[in-house]
Amino acid sequence: MSEELSEAVDELGARLKAYEGRAAAVAGVGKDPVNAPMIRHWCEAMGDTSPAYRGPGAIAPPTMLQVWTMGGLSGHEGRTDAYDELLGLLDESGCTSVVATDCEQEYPRPLRPGDEVTFDAVIESVSDRKTTKLGTGYFVTTRMDVRVDGELAGTHRFRILKYAPARRESQAKRPRRPRPVVNRDTSGFWEGVAEHRLLIQRCTGCGTLRHPWLPGCNACGCLDWDTVEASGEGTVYSYVVMHHPPFPAFEPPYAVGLIELAEGVRMVSNVVGVPYDKVRIGLPVRVEFRGYEDEEGALVLPVFRVVEGEG
Repeated sequence: MSEELSEAVDELGARLKAYEGRAAAVAGVGKDPVNAPMIRHWCEAMGDTSPAYRGPGAIAPPTMLQVWTMGGLSGHEGRTDAYDELLGLLDESGCTSVVATDCEQEYPRPLRPGDEVTFDAVIESVSDRKTTKLGTGYFVTTRMDVRVDGELAGTHRFRILKYAPARRESQAKRPRRPRPVVNRDTSGFWEGVAEHRLLIQRCTGCGTLRHPWLPGCNACGCLDWDTVEASGEGTVYSYVVMHHPPFPAFEPPYAVGLIELAEGVRMVSNVVGVPYDKVRIGLPVRVEFRGYEDEEGALVLPVFRVVEGEG
């Protein structure tokens, strides 16, 4: 990097850092109180049958935290200009692309139907200049504090990468296969896959099996869990055939199935071993671990192969 460009980058970084601690929203008010119908819709969509979310003493699922702060198409009053100014500076510097990277939530107290939610948001941090596979830019983290009657009920941190897209390599080179997002909640699953083991979470409170991996039990709310190793046997519960849009490293058409494992949980993965137009609901499959190698190193992924003689 030239000295002139380095100085320009340092100057931009300093300007961006000046926004840390500035308010992005002040005295926001939830459009609706916490309410039972929205809780019911959420639980039906997520397949969450916990009794804690229904009945006279119901609470709202903690992961609904952001639902109660959404402004809809009309937005919220109390939004400041700071966040828009920050993004504008990044746009002017060439960081015109954005991707959400992760979010973190904390739940000091449960929300209950009838609670009136207020919130404020702050630009918590702007990273130093980072170079990623997508391009070069800055990670921007905002923190929203959600309150009821002045008491902190939840904290939501949302992080984006605002970046200048990297130049694409020659199209003649085969694109790298996308890698799964691995975080603190799912790392155990992917560690098992690397060892050619398909691990399912099991609640130690009520014994319920669950996938995908979650920090707590949908059925009883218990936060303690262990794992069981799946047999790898399953059936195609549902499937789609991908024709469009095309994705790098994948050659359409190909079948993506929702696989019901013998243990009762369901998992999304590719169905292999038969032509895409031969995949059917109810087809028996067995897990197969496929290894890939690229510049980032080794990668193991579970796919499901149709049981021989059943295609």
